Amino acid sequence: MAVDEKETGFVKEIRKQAGDFPGWYNDVVRKAQLADNSPVAGTMIVRPYGYALWENIRDPLDRLIKQTGHENWYFPALIPLSFLQKEKDHVAGFAPEFQLVTKGGGKDLEEPLVLRPTSETMIATVLRDYVQSYRDLPVLTNQWNNVFRWELKPRFFLRTREFLWQEGHTFHETASEAEQEVAKMLDCYRRIAEEWCAIPVLTGRKSESEKFAGAQYSTAIEGMMMDGKALQMGTSHYFGENFSRAYDLTYTGRSNEQQYPHSTSWGMSTRMVGAVVMAHGDDSGLQLPPRIAPVQVIVVPIFRSDVERTQIASALTGILDALDDIRVKVDWRDERPGFKFNEWELKGVPVRIEIGPRDLASGQVTVVRRLDRAKKPVPLAELQTTIPAMLEHIQEALFKRALEFRKGHTVRLDSLAAMVGFFEESIGFVITPWCGRAEDEQAVKEATMATTRVIDRELPPGSQACAVCGRPATVEVVWGKAY
Repeated sequence: MAVDEKETGFVKEIRKQAGDFPGWYNDVVRKAQLADNSPVAGTMIVRPYGYALWENIRDPLDRLIKQTGHENWYFPALIPLSFLQKEKDHVAGFAPEFQLVTKGGGKDLEEPLVLRPTSETMIATVLRDYVQSYRDLPVLTNQWNNVFRWELKPRFFLRTREFLWQEGHTFHETASEAEQEVAKMLDCYRRIAEEWCAIPVLTGRKSESEKFAGAQYSTAIEGMMMDGKALQMGTSHYFGENFSRAYDLTYTGRSNEQQYPHSTSWGMSTRMVGAVVMAHGDDSGLQLPPRIAPVQVIVVPIFRSDVERTQIASALTGILDALDDIRVKVDWRDERPGFKFNEWELKGVPVRIEIGPRDLASGQVTVVRRLDRAKKPVPLAELQTTIPAMLEHIQEALFKRALEFRKGHTVRLDSLAAMVGFFEESIGFVITPWCGRAEDEQAVKEATMATTRVIDRELPPGSQACAVCGRPATVEVVWGKAY
């Protein structure tokens, strides 16, 4: 660290992105007061500023989930181990991450309880009591909760042993309905990433080796961070009848025969907060998209006497009234203006308004954009129209900048040798034709540390050769080093 780990307040220096991106990320998360280390190894404390950022991502997603017909439930965080063991692929995928409760009330439990890594097993078991007929379908559940996974290399927001998320689980009469659900919810995640967090994403299916444990197939949104690495930011899975059969969840169908519903699951977590940091931040700290920024406009009064303070406070009444639909904060702290400017830059507030005696005398304020530090005077009478327009411009500009960055760091290649050369010298994504073999994925990973991120599109039979092995390619796939 460039500063004492225990230091609070003004950040004099954080590590540079170019020299140490992981170190820069940790510094910014802690110094911008998004999160901090917890006394429990591998977990984090989400501080008020970080939690407010999460709420501003969570709330529009919750609205989308409800608009698509889902209802919020809550299921227990403690799951009997036997529930998970009924679905062998699922338990094999999560067994290394289980956290077990073996004692309760001072006694050994008859059966260990697993702290919820995900809820498919619990929900499939419970719904046996609620789903009896095709008339009871579809069941469209969602829950906002915490989950527990024993991550070996924890990192703020990206991988911690306890984190917050939503997990949707739905049950349908037909495969077609379930697969439409998978696509619909993935598009909700795309909208949150692009329209709210200003992060352009790739969408598509995961490879067989990258899919969720127990799923027939998985889909995901993948964003490129400013170090060129991929971050999986949301997933949507089709299970077919896998979980229904494993948990004997049946219903009486239209032909009066017992059938198994087709199920899906999908989730997005506080990892999105980390994505926002890594997709938009710079050496000065955060740059927050206005739609999710806890503070959209920071007002810094500049005064030298009680008289000037009173005059500014009076003028601010009208300014705050004009900006009543915007999240505005006035920083009256007894600190120098430069201290405040740097702190709010660190915290990524999109717009800063500076107001002092000279501004009042001219009937204007000075407005500064965090995006590019552009500064201009704005008449008080124009703030009501200028500030909303400026915030919308910043939102669009952040998305455009991130999109141009991704395009500028994405290449199409046709050989493993070219892929090795790219990942040795460059950062970003590589798109290649691929035959789909797991052996190819392993070969690329060993040679470059890159993995498949999403399948970009299917290819006509015989149209191209696999870039890795030369066999006929079936798809184009995106490769990248990932978090």
